[in-house]
Amino acid sequence: MSFGTSFSVAKKFPKSSGSNCHGRDGHISRREGCGSERPALSVEAGSLKQLWSRNNGLMRLILFFCVAFALLAAPPPAWQPSPGHTQIPIWPGTPPDAQFGPAPNTEKWTPGSIENVSRPTMIVYSPSALNTGAAIVVFPGGGYQGLAIDIEGTEVCDWLNSKGVTCAILKYRVPNTGPHWDDRCRCQLPPKAPMALEDAQRTLGLLRLRAADYHIDPHKIGVLGFSAGGHLTADISTHFDKRVYPPIDAADKLSCRPDFAVALYPGHLWIDTTRFELNPNVPVTRRTPPTFIVQAENDPVDSINNSLVYYIALKNAGVPVEMHLYAEGGHAFGLRGTRFQITGWPRLVETWLQTIGVLGD
Repeated sequence: MSFGTSFSVAKKFPKSSGSNCHGRDGHISRREGCGSERPALSVEAGSLKQLWSRNNGLMRLILFFCVAFALLAAPPPAWQPSPGHTQIPIWPGTPPDAQFGPAPNTEKWTPGSIENVSRPTMIVYSPSALNTGAAIVVFPGGGYQGLAIDIEGTEVCDWLNSKGVTCAILKYRVPNTGPHWDDRCRCQLPPKAPMALEDAQRTLGLLRLRAADYHIDPHKIGVLGFSAGGHLTADISTHFDKRVYPPIDAADKLSCRPDFAVALYPGHLWIDTTRFELNPNVPVTRRTPPTFIVQAENDPVDSINNSLVYYIALKNAGVPVEMHLYAEGGHAFGLRGTRFQITGWPRLVETWLQTIGVLGD
């Protein structure tokens, strides 16, 4: 166990009103008089052509607005992983407690963020060269309102794959599926059902069930989360003895305890500002897995106290824990390098994983 601290600053035309040019059998009649209506049609077509020519700009403008309104009315595109990767539903049917989550088929994606996830999935990224057998489930952050799927998801998998680690992104259900801030009461509220934790437990069991398929060691499966995902990391690190949903199949008979955990700028661990103590809904014991924590002291979103109270609880329970605090760095930096030293945290994690025997030298 170690504790490190660093500081750094076809055009259609109307029928003619003249005589009917269709015979009794429904075919066009060749009798005299029917042909006399054709010039009227020719004139009408010509008139329309002239109208289009005279009002070309107006007609184009109308067409533009029609297309624009059609695009606005269309459903938003759903997020998809990069080619070669597929989203694997983690539940065989309707997820448990779905009545408390978002309505089906309302998922929204804007560059960098996913909202209204009702159908949780995992996306497995396997290393292309060296495979150490280790695997990490990644929990993107987003305040339990959305998921920062790029900076705290796919980019993390790129890094882990380069180190021979299989990466599985969990697209867990949001919003309000874990403890979350409510603007109406200006307070933290618990979820109506622990849907994010349900998804996390299910995913750990699935990975162990399919370990041979993914060429991973079922005893080297960890979790890594950012912000709200950091809370989910602590949540599953302290809730693994029993599923929080009715077991479904063989995956739910396997352990959902992570073998190790990484929490980056975690939130929702320190919820009572009048007391310096850990959220009582995160019951740390000596069986909580070895943990690595990183946060900046000037984090404007989640107080540094979240990391501090969790560190103290882990230390007091005899859990191997390593924490790195930095004077500056802010929040939600992910793996993207900045001028602050804190963005060098991936190298520290690599060293720590070697120290606890997950990665070789």
